[in-house]
Amino acid sequence: MKGNTATNGWTRRERFPDKAVFHALLQKYVDAVLPAVEKLPKERRLPLDELARWVRMQLESGKPAKLTFICTHNSRRSHMAELWASVAAAYYSIDAVETYSGGTEATAFNPRAVAAMNRAGFKMLSPGGENPHYHVTFAENVPPRTNFSKTYDDPFNPDSNFAAAMTCTEADGACPFVKGAAIRVALPYEDPKVADGTPEEAAKYDERTLQIATEMFYLFSRARG
Repeated sequence: MKGNTATNGWTRRERFPDKAVFHALLQKYVDAVLPAVEKLPKERRLPLDELARWVRMQLESGKPAKLTFICTHNSRRSHMAELWASVAAAYYSIDAVETYSGGTEATAFNPRAVAAMNRAGFKMLSPGGENPHYHVTFAENVPPRTNFSKTYDDPFNPDSNFAAAMTCTEADGACPFVKGAAIRVALPYEDPKVADGTPEEAAKYDERTLQIATEMFYLFSRARG
């Protein structure tokens, strides 16, 4: 069966406790995000509402809701969305959710994006290497995750009955059809790499992190029914 089912000894489907005990810095970040959730503009709510309806339908039918976030290199936005979606699902104790990410090609989880997630309160441990498999935690009582760059059809990811969320316009245009996806939604974000090597670099990555976090919390606030 294609699709990773175990990582570091835990089932890929999230098994969240009644209340996730987030790392202290991440909890402060979440507290700051929540007031912005209801202020999202209508044009951003539409694709998120579509994803939320699909997630709710899966949950109501007793099936896991698998979401794969797809961008070109699986190095920045798709990883951010995958991780924030997992945090939001944990916050709302929606434990039949599986979050993944992939690209149209594989590179590596960009260190600038990793640094931004660290600043938000994630704990990102790298074993090193050309394409590090990061050991990621966001709560004291939620098992760690593994994040590394891969193509969206990598065996680590599901190959059927998943939602494909296209997080960049390039991947959206390159993949008008995502094999195995039950639903395909365009959810593009500006690439923070536009600021790489400039004085605005960290601020741009933090801006994208905040946007994605806010939208994932909106998505799962609607998905819980």
